[in-house]
Amino acid sequence: MASIAAAKVQEVREITRIERIGAHSHIRGLGLDDSLEPRNVSQGMVGQLTARRAAGVVLEMIKEGKIAGRAILLAGQPGTGKTAIAMGMAQALGQDTPFTSMAGSEIYSLEMSKTEALTQAIRKSIGVRIKEETEIIEGEVVEVQVDRPATGVGTKVGKLTLKTTEMETVYDLGGKMIECIMKEKVQAGDVITIDKATGKISKLGRSFTRARDYDATGPQTRFVQCPEGELQKRKEVVHTVSLHEVDVINSRTHGFLALFSGDTGEIKAEVREQINAKVAEWREEGKAEIVPGVLFIDEVHMLDIECFSFLNRALENEMAPVVIMATNRGITRIRGTNYMSPHGIPIDLLDRMNIVATKPYEEKELKEILKIRCEEEDCEMSDDALTVLTRIAGETSLRYAIQLITTSGLVSRKRKSNEIQVDDIKRVYSLFLDENRSMQFLKEYQDEFMFNEMGDSGDAMEVTDG
Repeated sequence: MASIAAAKVQEVREITRIERIGAHSHIRGLGLDDSLEPRNVSQGMVGQLTARRAAGVVLEMIKEGKIAGRAILLAGQPGTGKTAIAMGMAQALGQDTPFTSMAGSEIYSLEMSKTEALTQAIRKSIGVRIKEETEIIEGEVVEVQVDRPATGVGTKVGKLTLKTTEMETVYDLGGKMIECIMKEKVQAGDVITIDKATGKISKLGRSFTRARDYDATGPQTRFVQCPEGELQKRKEVVHTVSLHEVDVINSRTHGFLALFSGDTGEIKAEVREQINAKVAEWREEGKAEIVPGVLFIDEVHMLDIECFSFLNRALENEMAPVVIMATNRGITRIRGTNYMSPHGIPIDLLDRMNIVATKPYEEKELKEILKIRCEEEDCEMSDDALTVLTRIAGETSLRYAIQLITTSGLVSRKRKSNEIQVDDIKRVYSLFLDENRSMQFLKEYQDEFMFNEMGDSGDAMEVTDG
């Protein structure tokens, strides 16, 4: 019975692991050293040294707040790491800097106008860091005593003894505080903080004096020093929220719930103006500061001339984020017009951009990327199989080769092997077509397909009554 339960747990873990693997889940940062020089292979990034160096300079300017309201364009062929560089920037910026990612086609929604969708994306990328002072009680738990009524019915009462290096105090606990303590599993030896305004209890870790106790402690257990000074302190708390979150909360009665449902709808311009005025007032008083984040628009050539005109004006706003765009198009038509332009972007907007070019990967770089993806997807591959897969990536595309890793891994497991061999690669290569072979197949059998437009005869399909 226990073995069946263990097998089920293992099965659930494996499924969860597979679900967490994304196309860029191996990216941990830009892979730069302290002098902004890119390492050849670092933090999941391989090659593209010039583009990564340029992204590192942009990153430093973002951190110093000197590049708000400007645009960066990542331009290159498909599969040259444009999205990977943007994801690396997001990882390097950390949690405090807002980063919003969207595709150019997302704005064509029936629920709101295109400019409203862009405005919301821009305001999601602007953070407001709000500072406030709060009173807290911070100390090491000496004893927790909870008295339950003998009948089992009635309110619980209890006492909590906290100490610092200089003092020790006993606090009486009410019903709600007892519930919080039981929920957080607070015990003697824990270092905790209690927010006096809300009653929220936060565990900071275990005291170093309890490090040698024979209690069962997990590997994640954090040991901290016993607090010094008074038990009651005033502490500055910093909250970072996006302007869009403030907009939604103030735009409707149940605005806070709308953040979770995602149904924010169109927000009136008057609401945004009032919020901008309030944020400006907080900035003057020193209560808040603006954190310009990053808005990443992938496949930017999908935007039309109206969106580009709106972005032109939006970038001039003093509270605009850094807009990073990516495209794989050459000289093509601007959507919504008959004019041709580089990357399908108007010349006046291109003039505002810092353009970063990405180049095709070399063979050794392709091999390194495939090796990293094998580790990420928990697949072991023989050297010969990796060489064959690298050659396939060079002849077809990197994305196609990466997709073959998971499928060949499944094939190898079916034959009870833990390592992918050349035969596994050959098998999945024959099962799944790449773009060129698919095109060749269509050319050979185009007459067999419905609604074929490449045929010589323009005869319409006859419809007869059966």
